[in-house]
Amino acid sequence: MADQSNIQSAASKSIRPFRSSEEYLYAMKEDLAEWFNTLYDLDIQVDNFMETLETGYDLCQHANNVNRIALEFQQQHPEAAARMRVPQNEVVFQAKNVVPGSFIARDNVSNFIQWCRQDLGIQDVLMFETNDLVLKKNEKNFVLCLLEVARRGSKFGMLAPMLIQMEEEIEEEMRDQIAYGVLDMQRENHNLDPESPVYPSRAQRISLCDLKNLDELVREILGCCTCPSQFPMVKVSEGKYKVGDSNALIFVRVLRSHVMVRVGGGWDTLEHYLDKHDPCRCASLTHRLAPPRAPGFSPQKGPTGGSAPPAPSPGTPRRGPHPGSRPPGATERGPPPPKGAGPAGTPKPGPNAEPRPTGAHR
Repeated sequence: MADQSNIQSAASKSIRPFRSSEEYLYAMKEDLAEWFNTLYDLDIQVDNFMETLETGYDLCQHANNVNRIALEFQQQHPEAAARMRVPQNEVVFQAKNVVPGSFIARDNVSNFIQWCRQDLGIQDVLMFETNDLVLKKNEKNFVLCLLEVARRGSKFGMLAPMLIQMEEEIEEEMRDQIAYGVLDMQRENHNLDPESPVYPSRAQRISLCDLKNLDELVREILGCCTCPSQFPMVKVSEGKYKVGDSNALIFVRVLRSHVMVRVGGGWDTLEHYLDKHDPCRCASLTHRLAPPRAPGFSPQKGPTGGSAPPAPSPGTPRRGPHPGSRPPGATERGPPPPKGAGPAGTPKPGPNAEPRPTGAHR
């Protein structure tokens, strides 16, 4: 029987209403912080993750360490390295008296970004810009870029974060499944004995997370939905589930207090994944996040946001147009008379003008 206190603790930490979209970033920062601390004896926490790395010093130092380990890998495995992109250019950076946000700090970060693009060939969709780190404008891309850097470094034998290790574990499991499928086809075609040797790597696979309590954690998160018909999520094997009405399979792992789902080339938390795929949660989230109407909302407003004409003041009587009447100031044959003209178009006399005599001239 699993420890119920651990299950409740993990579920309560991971299920946060209206914030599931931020949970996966927290989980990845937590993993990267522990990874950096292990590699370089630092004291990076989730709360100061961006602030600790914004000088660019630790980033550039890590880039040069990846270069060093990649060179050793190339010397030891030249054939494998020939099929890989091996970084070689040293990253120049300033290490002393670097003030966060200063020109030197920006230059360090810029050099690291250039190394990621040119030496590792990281795609732009995973890259970040200098201001994203210095001004903390795009935390997501910064975290995704560091994960990709760690993923590339692990190919050369460098220590990887737990998320990357779990990716490698899942990829190995998928290779095993393909190999088992090929062996089964060979047995059918060649009538091989079922006791024939099987793919050997499965016995050497190391479990990096505790899958014993995983199913109970998954049920705890699914149980937060109180609908009569819950979103189907059927366990196929340890860490593998079939979701929805389709035959789609997902890999699920436990990362500290988070239940993570392998999605495409990255990771997501299970609760955020359900928010995007469970119709009940999607409708509930959309309803909760719908922007309220402005206090001055009026159905008379046009599509461009303009308001209706102001109503006349209560003391002014409204007169309807007389049949056959013309707009104010309009004449039958020409435009309205100029400003200051009389009824016949003649200029009006000024207030101090001397009256013209109607009889004979003086």
